[in-house]
Amino acid sequence: MPVAHVNGQALHYEDTGGDGPVIVFSHGLLMDGSMFAPQVQALRSHWRCITWDERGHGKTATGHCAPFSYYDSADDVVALLAHLGVQRAVFAGMSQGGYLSLRAALRHPQAVRALVLIDTQALPEDPAQMAGHQLIVQEWMESGLSDERAHTIEHIILGQGWEGAAAWRAKWKSMQPGDLLACFTTLGTRDDISADIAGIKVPALVLHGDQDQAIDLPRAQAMARTLPQAQMVTIPGAGHAANLTHPEPVNAALRQFLAQLPD
Repeated sequence: MPVAHVNGQALHYEDTGGDGPVIVFSHGLLMDGSMFAPQVQALRSHWRCITWDERGHGKTATGHCAPFSYYDSADDVVALLAHLGVQRAVFAGMSQGGYLSLRAALRHPQAVRALVLIDTQALPEDPAQMAGHQLIVQEWMESGLSDERAHTIEHIILGQGWEGAAAWRAKWKSMQPGDLLACFTTLGTRDDISADIAGIKVPALVLHGDQDQAIDLPRAQAMARTLPQAQMVTIPGAGHAANLTHPEPVNAALRQFLAQLPD
């Protein structure tokens, strides 16, 4: 897996290459770039697809992630694109990846051709949900991730009974306390950009599972109403990682959206 040394980070990424238009995928909390394998497979014949592991995650993780914000992550992905010679791309992000993609559109509008926002929001974390997250993380840091807690996280992110869940549970158990603390601190302390996104003028596709337990559907609907050029597609039966567990309807909506983008 190639590495880009940018912004003081060693970002691991995958790039299908080619001369087609570029789409860069940013993953959710506790995930990594491989969660977009169904989208890369569906698009790579016509699109140059870039995936990457964000700070504290996947092969970019160091075990002692320094404090950072989602604006730092926005700077990271723009710097990664520059490293690859890409000036402008479609930014696709799931959950946390959407947080940084929205902030990239605010901070680096020249780099963002369009947005694909999967099971994400512009609001801060719900305080009640964050309190529950903190309890899990504290126990995880002190005692490791138990099977019971791993299944709880699985149900939140992947839903119940998804066939690929075991591989992700194994990845979660390997995460280091320093990375967990930094990433969950960033999650819980992010700012409210729900009014700011009215200034984002690029086309946007909002995709959201109607069974998402992590981010309520009304939060995504409010984001879609505020973005000036957004369209919304609800994915029936999908939870938080709709693109991974329900790739067929997600890919169909994604193809249709990308096909109608202006040059």
